[in-house]
Amino acid sequence: MHALVSEFLATPGAVRDAVAEFGSPAHLVFPQVFAENVERLRAVPAARAPGFRICYAHKVNQSRAFVATARAAGISIDVASEAELRGALKAGFEPERIEVTGPKGEGLLGALVGTGVTINVDNLWELERIAALADIPVPVLVRICGFPGTPVSRFGVPLTDSEQLLAMLSSQRDRIEFRGFAFHLDSGEPAERVRAVESCLELTERAYGYGLTPTVLNIGGGFRQVFTADAGAFDAYVHALRESLVGRGEQMAWGANTFGFHVEDGAVHGTPVFHKYANIVDADRMLADLLDTGLESQGGRSFAQVAGENLLDIWLEPGKALVDHAGITVARVEFVKRTADGSTLVNLDLSRDTVTPADQEVMVDPILLPARTGADEPVSVPGDPNPDAAGVFLAGRLCLERDLITNHKVWLPRYPQSGDFVVFPNTAAYHMDLSAARASMHPVPPKLAVSRESGMFRVCCDVDWHEVH
Repeated sequence: MHALVSEFLATPGAVRDAVAEFGSPAHLVFPQVFAENVERLRAVPAARAPGFRICYAHKVNQSRAFVATARAAGISIDVASEAELRGALKAGFEPERIEVTGPKGEGLLGALVGTGVTINVDNLWELERIAALADIPVPVLVRICGFPGTPVSRFGVPLTDSEQLLAMLSSQRDRIEFRGFAFHLDSGEPAERVRAVESCLELTERAYGYGLTPTVLNIGGGFRQVFTADAGAFDAYVHALRESLVGRGEQMAWGANTFGFHVEDGAVHGTPVFHKYANIVDADRMLADLLDTGLESQGGRSFAQVAGENLLDIWLEPGKALVDHAGITVARVEFVKRTADGSTLVNLDLSRDTVTPADQEVMVDPILLPARTGADEPVSVPGDPNPDAAGVFLAGRLCLERDLITNHKVWLPRYPQSGDFVVFPNTAAYHMDLSAARASMHPVPPKLAVSRESGMFRVCCDVDWHEVH
């Protein structure tokens, strides 16, 4: 965890007071951590490329405090809906610092044309509609897909359609201000990124032959987070979990869950759904490695060098990397119970969709905080033969069998009591908002912004951050 978050959790009564004022469960974001992430990431291209732009991918979190912090830091923003666009404009982003990505329908395109924002085009239909709607040239990037050795994607214009694309851009130069090509890979594999860069550079050279003057290469986002402080411990847990799936060792999976593994003939195969949690490479290191990579198609010169020599600005759209370690989720323990197979369930006042994007398993170790200061003595579950072993499954508040917050067993320093708090670290990236629902008419948890000012922590509603600061 970030030191600021750790300090907040260690401050007596800090979590309890925030929950008492704003309710439980709650999401807490730390804009000061976000600002540090911006500076650390910005230092990488600043040392290598003469021209670059960082666009915060707003879709990663709905926090207004993060948007305000991005504007104050002087970076740009990537929005993917009219609501996100309104939020960016309200926060003070000028249109020239706004990029719009993702699939766009007629309504959104109509709202964008003429505003001065840069539209990152997903397909040829979007390009046609922009040209039809435009009265003045519209700034446009075109997202490309179908690179060699890269899995098929539903987003972007395939490389195989590049001739049609270039011809269309050339014929519509009075309506479309073509700024350059873009890509966004649903992968953190360095080799795939390098192939995408080389393909887009080759496409850029071809564009010159059509009378186009691209000045941007947008490499998208996908820079991973680092969840684990101890890679060895994580690997050891995954090994034990795999063993339990074939009946060896302690039961560690709820029900028939295999977490994406395939179990056959007493062996475990495949890649788990939680593989991203094993990453130990920081986003700034990933970016530095990409910019420093020598490109075979460019005589071994580095990507950054080639971009500089060709007067290409490098744009990137980090989301996870900027909110990494900048948010936590807090829930209250409702009760603890035994199940028929002897497992221990800790029921919380939130549901699974509050802390996990889609159907992914959350593999962060939860933190147990006592409801009362000093209440840290071991607590046993009635009938437990080993009161010192606090291996539990965390359960949600919905009356659905699938509402298990952890389908894998987690270990706590003691068995929780009703009223204690469980904290999920590092939930700012998609975990808070992507799957949040109002099932059983439960309200969406409040989002709070935490800052440290003059040595004291201050908590306010996220929506009030811009006015307070």
